[in-house]
Amino acid sequence: MTPATLSGSVSAPPSKSMAHRLLISAALANGKSVIHNLADSADITATIACLRALGARIERQGEDAVVYGTDVRARSTTATLPCNESGSTLRFLIPLALLGKAEACFSGTEKLLSRPLDIYETICAGEGFTFCRTPSTVTVGGRLTEGDYRVVGNISSQFISGLLFALPLCEGDSRILITPPLESRPYIDLTLQALAAFGIRAFWADERTLSIPGGQAYRPAECTVEGDYSGAAFFAALNLLGSRVEVTGLRPDSLQGDKAYLRYYGMLEKGTPTIHLGNCPDLGPILMAVAAAKNGAVFCGTRRLRMKESDRGAAMAEELAKFGTVVEVLEDSIVVYPQAFHAPDEPLHGHNDHRIVMALCTLLNLTGGEIDDAEAVRKSMPDYFEKMCALGAKVTLHEA
Repeated sequence: MTPATLSGSVSAPPSKSMAHRLLISAALANGKSVIHNLADSADITATIACLRALGARIERQGEDAVVYGTDVRARSTTATLPCNESGSTLRFLIPLALLGKAEACFSGTEKLLSRPLDIYETICAGEGFTFCRTPSTVTVGGRLTEGDYRVVGNISSQFISGLLFALPLCEGDSRILITPPLESRPYIDLTLQALAAFGIRAFWADERTLSIPGGQAYRPAECTVEGDYSGAAFFAALNLLGSRVEVTGLRPDSLQGDKAYLRYYGMLEKGTPTIHLGNCPDLGPILMAVAAAKNGAVFCGTRRLRMKESDRGAAMAEELAKFGTVVEVLEDSIVVYPQAFHAPDEPLHGHNDHRIVMALCTLLNLTGGEIDDAEAVRKSMPDYFEKMCALGAKVTLHEA
């Protein structure tokens, strides 16, 4: 990339978080649903493939998907679900697989299958279910029933969302009892919003308890995936570095936790703030990048950054050092020290992580430089570089 001042308008990409949730809900409804504004990203492709493996019929029509749902409880043959690198797909669908009459085998990359699944493993062990894990597969089997499920709140909200999709289909009522601290609650609220769109009732009984009535049925719906604040954050950050970019297509009333960048960017521009990432861990890489180019920052609640597509704290520390920035990665916090920020003195490494690549490219637009693993953006925003070039970025892409 060559330094450039960008200007113009860019549409926020579709929310990957909501796309997963709406597709899953549609796949559980008895009838035809239509989901509009879907990105052709690797993670959404994985979710569609897995839902088809569970029995749903899904037809892609450009940016739309027509979904004919299935009764996952009736599945009587072993299913193979290819998750590729999508942690959301894997964690959302394991409880649904446990509603069937036969085992299900989830496949994926070794990096994906190394990420924590202890909550489901504990549930399966307590119920006498099958839970067999290899470096590239997880096989589960059993019949999930209603009841009380205790879940640790600071590992991943995806476990809670996975149970929320499945438990309404059980005969009796259930509760999810969350052991504090609870992080990423906005993602749980997004799940509740998606469930409600398909006629499912689940609610907060108190700050630590979700109540899920049993015996419910998903109803078909037509929905549009809202714009993604986590993706928009990469384009909005350009404005802190001298560009003039307008990001459109975002809901002001969105429940997305990553909407917090609207507040955090002002803090980073004015001083050296302390920012908690517990509810918005996906903002970690771009906030660290902006902090390096501006005034530094202290980030708290960063433990879970280790469990993403890469160890994001360590990865950003390694790459920001090439810009002259010193980053200290601690147990649950990261300190970005304000230094004499300069153009990188060697090529950057994307760590096969879409958010690392886009965060670093934000800085390379300012300084110029090279980065490998750029193709990782396909995971969430396959048209990222086209959007950047449309704004005036000077990008030369080389085949790997």
